[in-house]
Amino acid sequence: MVSRFEVVEQGPPIEVFQLNKLFIDDSFKNKVNLTVGAYRDENGKPWVLPVVRKTEEQMAADQSLLHEYLPVLGLDQFTAASVSMLLGEDNPVIAAGRAFGIQTLSGTGGLRVGSEFLNKHLKYTTFYYSDPTWENHHLVFMNSGFTTPRTYRYWDPKTRAIDFDGLIEDLKNAPENSVIILHACAHNPTGIDPTHEQWEKIADVMEERKLFPFFDSAYQGFASGDLDRDAWAVRYFVKRGFELVCAQSYAKNFGLYNERVGNLTIVMSDAKYVAATKSQLTWIVRGMYSNPPAHGARVVATVLSNKQLFDEWRDHIKYMSSRVIQMREALRSELIKLGTPGNWDHIVKQIGLFSYTGLTQRQSDYLIQEYHIYLLRTGRINICGLNPGNVEYVAKAIHDAVTKFPAEHNSRPKL
Repeated sequence: MVSRFEVVEQGPPIEVFQLNKLFIDDSFKNKVNLTVGAYRDENGKPWVLPVVRKTEEQMAADQSLLHEYLPVLGLDQFTAASVSMLLGEDNPVIAAGRAFGIQTLSGTGGLRVGSEFLNKHLKYTTFYYSDPTWENHHLVFMNSGFTTPRTYRYWDPKTRAIDFDGLIEDLKNAPENSVIILHACAHNPTGIDPTHEQWEKIADVMEERKLFPFFDSAYQGFASGDLDRDAWAVRYFVKRGFELVCAQSYAKNFGLYNERVGNLTIVMSDAKYVAATKSQLTWIVRGMYSNPPAHGARVVATVLSNKQLFDEWRDHIKYMSSRVIQMREALRSELIKLGTPGNWDHIVKQIGLFSYTGLTQRQSDYLIQEYHIYLLRTGRINICGLNPGNVEYVAKAIHDAVTKFPAEHNSRPKL
């Protein structure tokens, strides 16, 4: 019998999940997983934040909590706390009623709802993302109705730093009303963020060219251990008077990966447009997933609204970010000890979960095949996959790969 589904072509695998499955199925004793963007403790195990566990236990014992539907735009306590955390509780745009949030299905959901709104109601069709960026940015915006994807230069493989002149030139050439996806902190995948002075120049060009900022904030607090420092760029743009949107995720900084807890913050120049905007966002959500899940949002709202729990959580994110920094230093130290060709200072200059190591696809494939060290073929690694028990093994493998398959940029000038 002929099937209607015979016309369906096999889709390509999602690299990060495919590699993660290969790692799980691998029986090699010393295998190492540097793929999926999730925190791991010093034993390579997932870590449920103690404050999250404590809050969940309190929630489980609370007989007043029900499983009723949330409003379409989510839990008010959660969205208010999220906007306050992003912009700063004393930000005048909050007091003026010019900023609000809606609960979304993690950061990806915030990107999806926000981009569909911009396309459908502001009629924006062109979007820019950094080269490289998180691969889902392109897919989400195209699925939301945008028709013209473009990139702006970001990573310079020769210096292993930002190609800032190229970035500025590309933004200067962007047509008016282009939506520019900006990583609020801990750029994925490079781990390199603009300096404050560079952010100011980016804002100058975007203001001059009338470009629209869409921030993606997946690592607030997790990147540096400081919530305010990690929100600096977003707050600066707001202070400059930009209207903007920002997708926030609580996957990394709360460890709530599978609860899909996110918020979309919208900042506008006049509070009188809030009601109409909320009404249209309501219909977008209604036609997409109807309303968001409650559990993770309740956990976050409870922690952010209680000073004692908030302080505990802040200690947790400081601990996680400091472990990442320690592992960056350990990897660099081991590579230097081995005399690995090239300069590896970029590993410690980068911030957040990921390092764009500069390893070539050939070198990355060699690490997977010969050493059972799983990483993306772009050379991106999750620093949390490193721990005191495997960092020496990983460094020796990188040394072998770089020595066997030298690349032009491994012998670059000192940064």
